[in-house]
Amino acid sequence: MNRPRIPLALAVPAALGLAFLILPLAGLLVRAPWTTLPQRLTEPGILTALRLSLLTATLATAVCLVLGVPLAWVLARTEFPGRRLVRALVTVPLVLPPVVGGVALLLVLGRRGLVGGWLDRTFGVSLPFTTAGVVVAEAFVAMPFLVIAVEGALRGADARFEEAAATLGASRWTAFRRVTLPLIAPGVAAGGVLCWARALGEFGATITFAGNFPGRTQTMPLAVYLALEQDVDAAIVLSLLLLVVSVVILAALRDKWVTA
Repeated sequence: MNRPRIPLALAVPAALGLAFLILPLAGLLVRAPWTTLPQRLTEPGILTALRLSLLTATLATAVCLVLGVPLAWVLARTEFPGRRLVRALVTVPLVLPPVVGGVALLLVLGRRGLVGGWLDRTFGVSLPFTTAGVVVAEAFVAMPFLVIAVEGALRGADARFEEAAATLGASRWTAFRRVTLPLIAPGVAAGGVLCWARALGEFGATITFAGNFPGRTQTMPLAVYLALEQDVDAAIVLSLLLLVVSVVILAALRDKWVTA
């Protein structure tokens, strides 16, 4: 089968768009300090930021799974007044500037916030500028990725299996746990991976709500920002680590995207 030739009017801007996306990554690879890379990867600051990023992104993903999967099920399987509004609100963090999200978290969960003040007075819990605050900020910006992926998987799953389980006497919780979850497991996995990747790369909400304290709240994106002012090579090494993570995630999700 002969494929049509690409018109020149489309080929030129397409090539420019491809170059626009690839050249910055190529520049990162070209400028990388390859000769000193092994030594830099073992520097305490880089290892600390990497460990903290992996920990907080994993915890944030766990929070998103616990809260986001039930939320996706409610949006996909039930009807209630204002459902469209709820779905729109769930997706707001996708388009909201992360710094604005950080300010919003401060106003709600800060020591003088709507909920944070009560937490501080009642339990002595203060989230801003702590590692827990990093987890909260990352979960806030990453949860929509999980909810959208799981809701899509639920809408694509055959609801008749759940109905059959109900006719056999299974409760809704049992049907969800034994029937629905196995059916949508690939969607949950894909959403979880996207959620984890978004949490790993979060910057704006984290620095606004949790600050940039080495060893406590300084994740890899924040370390890159700080290193640019002090050690460009260290910033490049951290950027390479994030680039590798992104490529691994794309490779892991490729089969699902191709199938879809």
